[in-house]
Amino acid sequence: MQDNAPAPDGQVADAVKDNWVDVYAPEWTRPYLRLSRADRPIGTWLLLLPCWWGLALAMLYTQTVSWTDAWIALGCALGAWLMRGAGCTWNDFTDRHIDAEVERTRSRPIPSGRVSTKGALVWIVVQCLLSLGILLTFNQAAIALGVLALLPVAVYPYAKRFTWWPQVFLGLAFNWGALLAWTAHTGSLGAPAVVLYLAGIAWTLFYDTIYAHQDIEDDALIGVKSTARLFAEKTPDWLRRFLAATVGLMGIAAIFAALPNASPLAMALALAAPWAMGWHMAWQLRGLDIGDPAKCMQLFRANRDTGAIPLVFFLIALMV
Repeated sequence: MQDNAPAPDGQVADAVKDNWVDVYAPEWTRPYLRLSRADRPIGTWLLLLPCWWGLALAMLYTQTVSWTDAWIALGCALGAWLMRGAGCTWNDFTDRHIDAEVERTRSRPIPSGRVSTKGALVWIVVQCLLSLGILLTFNQAAIALGVLALLPVAVYPYAKRFTWWPQVFLGLAFNWGALLAWTAHTGSLGAPAVVLYLAGIAWTLFYDTIYAHQDIEDDALIGVKSTARLFAEKTPDWLRRFLAATVGLMGIAAIFAALPNASPLAMALALAAPWAMGWHMAWQLRGLDIGDPAKCMQLFRANRDTGAIPLVFFLIALMV
């Protein structure tokens, strides 16, 4: 039976079953692709969707759509894959000693010895240079924002060492694309993008707190901080607050984006986006069991759909 088949050599513990890396990628590339989390695509989606939110609201704001926007959307997708990979590689490099002490992460390529620290650093440079090539096709303001994005990416792996709120730093890094894509379309940063960015940070606090509950016991033993440890049994109450902040801030961003030029129907559809997203987050809360790591991972991965829901509404609003 397939379920009894041995795991592919070097497979990471929390990888998606039968993912393309383990099945199709050339064997020599697998350690590096696993280091970039290519076998766990949810992170790329969580990085990409705020980019597409920002682009969709920017188009709604200006009421213009061009082939350049198609390239921005594609460039964001490629850049999200590459920069998520570079960020994960950097994270695993800085956390290599911590990961060796945690059951879920000790199978990752660096602590398992399948990728050397030197190889990881070279791989970071390769991914960043490819990302830079894409970024340089955007306007100057977007290029500046893209370079600035390296700061939260660089700081995030250390945040768990000095604050109980490392998820804030993850949110700063993972939602930067909302600012960049808006600016790539409009040529300058605007208030709707900033408010949308804050909504994304609240969303990240929601899903990554759920994610962090998988490692709460190991984190306590080795002294790693997280919102999961900080909130403990009060986690559902905090998640409701993050849900409300996500919906409220995204609603404000939608109003700011739609008010200048969009029709009343487009405004209504844009406002329906955070409402629908909030219902999906509420569904996650109803099924949450912070003591069940498998359930936490399932709900964490469900956030791909959570983030896709408002994008659909924004795009429909753009078409009416």
